[in-house]
Parts: sequence; structure tokens; C-alpha cells
Amino acid sequence: MTTTDSTVGAAVADGLATITLARAAASNALDTETKQGLLDAVRAVASDPAVRAVLLTSEGKNFCVGQDLAEHVEALRADAGTAMKTVGVHYNPLIQALSGISVPVVVAIRGACVGAGLGIALAGDIRVAGNGAKFATAFTGIGLASDSGLSHALVNALGYSRAMGLMLTGDRITAEEARAWGLVHRVVVDEEVETTARDLAGVLAQGPTEAYRRLKQLLRAEASGLLDALERERVAQEALGATRDHSAAVEAFLAKTQPVFEGR
Repeated sequence: MTTTDSTVGAAVADGLATITLARAAASNALDTETKQGLLDAVRAVASDPAVRAVLLTSEGKNFCVGQDLAEHVEALRADAGTAMKTVGVHYNPLIQALSGISVPVVVAIRGACVGAGLGIALAGDIRVAGNGAKFATAFTGIGLASDSGLSHALVNALGYSRAMGLMLTGDRITAEEARAWGLVHRVVVDEEVETTARDLAGVLAQGPTEAYRRLKQLLRAEASGLLDALERERVAQEALGATRDHSAAVEAFLAKTQPVFEGR
């Protein structure tokens, strides 16, 4: 299987599926085309019996900066009440499909891994980060809560206090901090991220696949509750997407000014 559109590529060779975010000029921001392309690629890989491991990677300096806010502000201007429908239409199915892949998923991360980009990375199994990578949730900065499974993934990975701290403050953490906190498996120099992650995924693609599948089932069962979390996130984001604070914050972001929150 080899598929490529303008924003996402997918190929399978020697049991290893490679899915590539290919919107480098926009820091792999998630517009509708990219979200749908990524969902289609993940579903195709998940159903391919030849796939024994997956590498999720990206082109350019940044892994993914999350939702494309330029596209999002257009949706808000058109109808703020429906602008956040993308959570149920795109993000929830994507996270379910990615986390539901039965074989190991290795994620290669360079540069910014933010918002829904972080949620996508955490839906994989093993993360290899470059030493220049930065991680953040970013949602509260534009008057939102969380989506892409982050409320579930961060609490499971970090515990309540650290997860809430990252969510409330929007603080960025470094690759070394992410490794120390357990968000990434390995940190290498930026230039070696792709090679290191691909080599690791290649080894897994030649390993005891059925044992890996069973192991993944066991560990995922211990971190159950994702589907409930995705639904709660959808309800919260759709409500917050219609608030004045969110609309004003997104407009301020695009204008490169500081948002003023009114609490409504």
C-alpha cells in the first residue's frame, strides 16, 4: 500500500507502515484536508494484514502545531455554534483509530508538538523526540479545554497534578522534561530522530507480532476509559467553541496580540 495526498503520505514496506504528516509549510497544522487524510491513512494501515509496526512521522521542522487556527477562525465567523463539530467528526475518530491499531506505533517528534498534535503523538505507543522538541497543550490560551484524548492521556501518563498544571498554564516543556516525566521514550539529537525512530519501528516490525498485539491489549486495558474521555471532550469543546472568550482569543492569536478574557 502506498498513498499520498498533498498533506499526508502512507506507505508499507517489509511489514512497516510509515504515515507522514506532509504540510511542512504550515508546521503540519491540522486543516480539514489533513485531518481527513490522516484518518484515512490510519484506518488503511490498521486494516492492512501486512502491517506489523507503524511509524508516524512528519516533514519539516515541527511535528504538529495542532488545529489550523486560520481555517478555524473562518468556521467561527461563519457559525460559532458549529465550529467545534470537528472534534466529533475528525479528532475523536482519529484518536480512536490510531490508539486502536493492534501493532506497535512509534512516533518521531521534532520541534513543536502542541495541542491536538500532542494528543495524536500520545495516541501512539513509543515516542522518540529530538532534543529541540517542545510540548504543550495550548488549549486554555484560546479559551478551550482539551480534545484529541489529552484529558485521558495526560492524566494516565503524568498523574492529575502535572496534567492539570500543563493544561491550566499552557506551559511548554522541553524534550528532556518530557522524557523525565514519562511522555517520551527516548531523546536524541534532532538530526537523528527520523533514523532512530525508523530503526526502532523496523525492529518491531520484524518481532513477535502476536505477542506485541497481546501486550498492547494488556497495557491499554490498564489505561481504559478513552472513549468516555473523548465524548466528554467533545461536549466541552463544542460548548466552549461558542463562547466569546474563544472567538476573541483566536482572533487575537491570528492578529499576534494578547487576548483579553471576559469569562464568557
